[in-house]
Amino acid sequence: MEPVTIVFALAAAVATFVIAAGVVGREAHRLDAVAPRAIYVLGQAVEFVSDRVPPATQARLTPDDVERLLTLHLRWLHAKGLQPTNVTDRRQDIVDRTIVADDTLIGYLLGGAEREGVDLLDDVDAVAVVDAHLDYFSAIGAVGPPAEGPDAV
Repeated sequence: MEPVTIVFALAAAVATFVIAAGVVGREAHRLDAVAPRAIYVLGQAVEFVSDRVPPATQARLTPDDVERLLTLHLRWLHAKGLQPTNVTDRRQDIVDRTIVADDTLIGYLLGGAEREGVDLLDDVDAVAVVDAHLDYFSAIGAVGPPAEGPDAV
């Protein structure tokens, strides 16, 4: 082989590597700026939550009751700005810190359960459903980092 051929082969290999590295780096940067896709499926959430609440709560709540409570929870999240529309491939542009306080959520769920006809014999059932629902959000990748700073509980 002639030295010119070797030089051209090495130059082609280096150019191919540089182009590939540039494309991979650009796509990694683009994907890092886009919110991950978290797909919420209500039926899957009902099953997930129903399996993870304590046995006493499982005995008191039907899957329909759990579904109504989860729907109420989603409505509350939407009212607080935590369930925006058009999130697929949206840049991560959250600027306002939102902290979810359990007491206001549980109060909302208890009132909503009464309006929806869900018979909650014990307030702890609402707490168990919310905790399991938040675990579902975490499992599908729909939960941000925990709050930090002086106002975090």
